[in-house]
Amino acid sequence: MIDLHTHSLFSDGELVPAEHLRRVEILGYSYIAITDHADSSNLDFIIPRIVQAAADLNKYSKTQLLPGIELTHVPPEQFAELTRRARELGAKIVVGHGETPVEPVRPGTNRASLEAGVDVLAHPGFITLEEAKLAADKGILLELSGRRGHSLTNGHVTKMALAAGAGMAVNADAHGPGDFLTAKMAEMVALGAGLSPEEYARIRANMAALVARVTA
Repeated sequence: MIDLHTHSLFSDGELVPAEHLRRVEILGYSYIAITDHADSSNLDFIIPRIVQAAADLNKYSKTQLLPGIELTHVPPEQFAELTRRARELGAKIVVGHGETPVEPVRPGTNRASLEAGVDVLAHPGFITLEEAKLAADKGILLELSGRRGHSLTNGHVTKMALAAGAGMAVNADAHGPGDFLTAKMAEMVALGAGLSPEEYARIRANMAALVARVTA
């Protein structure tokens, strides 16, 4: 199991990184990314702390912690610069907070995230085919969300991703202990969005390939 989009108490999550990591270790995860919410005001506060947590904890855990960040409700014009800064600070996974239908995300955020070269576009809502093709061209994974509300458009995201040949990821967007997906629940998210077991296997392979690239 891999999850590339979760939150700790460094934003609106409930757990310190150590407990966060331990809980998914028990569930059999191989990798978990902590991608707390950030904009220009707290980027340089959050990322170094998750980087330090990974350095301290990974030597003791079967599950490996990936330092990340979710650029959240930032103006589209800032995405390129903040993505660059996040990587400089040590973020292995940069997530763009996409245009979910349950939040007032600025129009143009999906495209700005993709053009900036994030790793995952989270809950991209009613993403267009053109945007999905851009994700495919750049090797960016489109998220199928396990989180209530954000998951409403999983079927649409699947349709656009398949039409464009874009990769996908299944993530919990976990904020607390009850949010982490088991292997069975993650599979249900994918199948519920209209994918076959074989297509879900490709999603898992895509996620593993991204992890291999960022940890090489």
